[in-house]
Amino acid sequence: MSRKGKVLVAMSGGIDSTVAALMLNDQGYEVIGITMKTWDYAASGGGKKETGCCNVDSFNDARLAAVQHGFPHYILDIRDEFGDFVIDNFVDEYLAGRTPNPCVMCNTHIKWRALLKRADALGCDFIATGHYGNIHQHSNGRFYISKGLDDTKDQSYVLWGLQQDLLSRTLLPLGNFRKTEIRQMALDYGYPELAKKSESYEICFVPDNDYRGFLKRRVNGLEEKVEGGYFVDKSGKILGQHRGYPFYTIGQRKGLDIALGKPVYVTQILPETNTVVLGDETDLNSNTMTVGKLNWLKYDGITDGMEAITKIRYKDKGTFSNLYNHANGIEVKFYEDAKGIAPGQSAVFYEGNDVIGGGIIQRKSAF
Repeated sequence: MSRKGKVLVAMSGGIDSTVAALMLNDQGYEVIGITMKTWDYAASGGGKKETGCCNVDSFNDARLAAVQHGFPHYILDIRDEFGDFVIDNFVDEYLAGRTPNPCVMCNTHIKWRALLKRADALGCDFIATGHYGNIHQHSNGRFYISKGLDDTKDQSYVLWGLQQDLLSRTLLPLGNFRKTEIRQMALDYGYPELAKKSESYEICFVPDNDYRGFLKRRVNGLEEKVEGGYFVDKSGKILGQHRGYPFYTIGQRKGLDIALGKPVYVTQILPETNTVVLGDETDLNSNTMTVGKLNWLKYDGITDGMEAITKIRYKDKGTFSNLYNHANGIEVKFYEDAKGIAPGQSAVFYEGNDVIGGGIIQRKSAF
């Protein structure tokens, strides 16, 4: 048994998770690699082959690295666990007129829990992934995530939902490295093909990036159920007919198939009337929003008026704001307008580089 402990490392077969496992192995941890199969794309009726973390080549790449470096590797089938929650949530959110973030849901409710469950069964002290972020323990005893060194790769935004029992046993070995350094490490370890391997930014169960096609295949008769809806302006004036409200997202400009003589954007989705509201770019702006389904990291809550930098999407730079408690969640009041607040997406609150907590956007207005 290593003095540093035993760690179960999630290995997708990609560069980040592979280097993470090899780094921990070199540091003296007793490493066990595990690759999780989350989704069988063929089952969705899509026309594109599996990509990313759920194809045989990725499984083989992960296993080869483990064998060559002398630690065990397992493949774990969590398709049932994944599908019941993540897929159903993805579909339900679009049908409710919201824009889901399945990666956050998967990390929060499926992957980490599945890892910890198997780590306990294997007698592991820790679990580890190749995410770019850092985990610290505050003087108050709470564990929290802070941004990774590489701003272009930081993934703290998608990890806000991890609870204390998960954070306390998680290692993120890549947090203090830049992507260029990780690529060089892959070369140094003798994996030139891995160093050149392209990264996928698609949703794992929608590898063709066509979420509309996925919804149609997943929900029988969806097109017939939602056809005949209208585009309207903010005053309610009918502008034209659309293909069905689930096939649009807040902020969308392209693919509306409507000519109004000027650029227009989806500003609101009303599923109860199958209506999509269009407006100018300025109509996407708001200085308030409500957030629910909260998870606090650095502190066990907030004091009214606490200042935070709030991010409303992964690539968002963040906007200074004040946070206020409410019986149903919190109200966020931005110092300046935030653009494209989309119900269903995650809002993550930062104190400098540290994640205070996060939640799911309910609406772009106060309670």
